[in-house]
Amino acid sequence: MVRCRILLFLLVLIWPGMVSAQTLAEKVQEYKLDNGLTLLMVERHAAPTVSAYISFKVGSVNEDSSHRGVAHLLEHMLFKGTKTLGTKNYQTESGLLKKIEDLGDRIDFLKNQPEADPQELEKLRNQLGVLQEEHRQLVVKDEFSKIYAENGGVGYNAFTSKDQTTYLINLPSNKLELWAAIESDRLHNAVLREFYTEREVVREERRRSYESNPQGMIYETLLATAYKVHPYRNPIIGWDSDIANLTLSETRAFLHNYYSPANMVITLVGDFESAQALELVNRYFGSLNPGVPVPPVVEAEPPQTGERRAIVEFDTEPQLMIAYHKPTMPQREDYVFDILMQVLGEGRTSRLYQSLVVDKQLVTEVAVFGVPGSRYNNLMTIALTPRQTCTCIDIEGVIYEELERLKTEPISQHELKRAKRQISISILRRLKGNSGLARMLSSYETLGGWQYLVDYEQQLNSITAEEVMEVARTYFHAANRTVVSIGREGFE
Repeated sequence: MVRCRILLFLLVLIWPGMVSAQTLAEKVQEYKLDNGLTLLMVERHAAPTVSAYISFKVGSVNEDSSHRGVAHLLEHMLFKGTKTLGTKNYQTESGLLKKIEDLGDRIDFLKNQPEADPQELEKLRNQLGVLQEEHRQLVVKDEFSKIYAENGGVGYNAFTSKDQTTYLINLPSNKLELWAAIESDRLHNAVLREFYTEREVVREERRRSYESNPQGMIYETLLATAYKVHPYRNPIIGWDSDIANLTLSETRAFLHNYYSPANMVITLVGDFESAQALELVNRYFGSLNPGVPVPPVVEAEPPQTGERRAIVEFDTEPQLMIAYHKPTMPQREDYVFDILMQVLGEGRTSRLYQSLVVDKQLVTEVAVFGVPGSRYNNLMTIALTPRQTCTCIDIEGVIYEELERLKTEPISQHELKRAKRQISISILRRLKGNSGLARMLSSYETLGGWQYLVDYEQQLNSITAEEVMEVARTYFHAANRTVVSIGREGFE
């Protein structure tokens, strides 16, 4: 039996200044399969395409010190194929994979032993290389993506965040069963082949994106400085020592424990008949083992009791980040912060752009955004690129002046309405396309329920200037602030 709940939501987006309201009405059908899998569907018949998203309520925030980086590595591994895809002969391959895993485990154990013989390790690594080369002859590279491309699929991808992991594809509507067959096979029969090779690929990705990249380095430092306890402090990709010591058994266990219907959301948006799509999903995914819900994160970040600062010396043009701890959705203050971030840093009319870029010409770029996730309390972050003749002290002074203004001067009704209108327009743009709507429904469902979208506009429009001022007073103070700069030696 399939338990069905059909929900009709009407999201009304009112844009001040326009002759009439723009209304977006979509019928979202929500089903819960017997094994716990959540299915969301929206029929749109304007074009013969479907956006298909599979999301899991698990991300890097759910890792601990024994396997940091495993969610991201697993995302890589699930592109490697199954017992039927990605292999020329799985029966032959399976025996070779067992030998590779045994040898890899032996190397991983010995490499961390102080008394390990370097010559023995080198010998074992050479043996592993021989086995891996033999194994490559049995592998069909990128078979998933080739099949999708041959059948009109575009945008085949995946991403891991702090809070969730998602696999997505846009394809012709008459290929929906092909998608169901491929993705259910991936969950039923995943083969984590080429593990040790891919682990090194991820280590190289980390070196390229974080250790030799100033943007990645300052961002990583910001989170590690602002958070002392909560796992939001750790990079999604993991620290290098984490990646180097992830094991195949840990990665496989993470897959089997959490990539299951209890934590799974499928979202389909596009040209299909709901009854047929439901039958299809139930037929291909209904036999998956229910699994267990991901345990909640028990580490709680204590209130910050003093300003934190970090300086990263790196051969690059200077950059600056300033962050304040803040509540997350669906708390009332989170809606207020959406308005604050819009007013402060979104677009050329924002306060910080006008003050820092146009008037005082202290920076070339400024952005304000929320990071690093949305499931747990997060950060409002201001990122700036100073002009070469300016110092962080000059820039910080202007920023703090602008934040103090928000505490003492209510924002005008014109500015408040403009911020609400801009946020509404941004949401509407994302909802217009199949992929954008699928992504938003999928994301919010994994965070606590897609119905958050239904009430969002009403909540946003009810925010007052007095509330904005009160939130600014509560959170914009030095003890709640983290400041990180990066640049060449001597930059301040």
